[in-house]
Amino acid sequence: MSKTSSSKSNNSFGFMGFFWRLIASLALVLISFNPSGHSYFHWVNEAFSAEGVHAIHYFAGAILLAGWAIFVKSTIDSLGSIGTILSVAIIGTGIWLLIDLGIINLDSTSTITWLLLIALAILLAVGLSWAHLKRRISGQVEVDDVEG
Repeated sequence: MSKTSSSKSNNSFGFMGFFWRLIASLALVLISFNPSGHSYFHWVNEAFSAEGVHAIHYFAGAILLAGWAIFVKSTIDSLGSIGTILSVAIIGTGIWLLIDLGIINLDSTSTITWLLLIALAILLAVGLSWAHLKRRISGQVEVDDVEG
């Protein structure tokens, strides 16, 4: 097999690639915290007031911390400062537009919290996907993508 055919299959990126990155980002964000009361934050908070925090709480926290480190570092490396600011501006004004059109009603703190958490997950998914999208749009390969 040539490197070209295997490299082409590894570099393919489409809607499903972005979709799975969005699902992973949503999982990370919503497992960490969400207003429903079922999240890592709530679990640890309940443990503090009840029996105390145990090794399982720290272990799960370490896994979440590793996930956040990977997702945030990848997003920052991929988008850079300007790209992150532009992404936040696009997501933020998109939410504003949906509110202005009456599609989203900000009647509760819970609604605002859910909206911000979903916006954060979208930002992370865009950051995780940007290198693939940029390569597809421009044809440019990142230095990190070159095989040795």
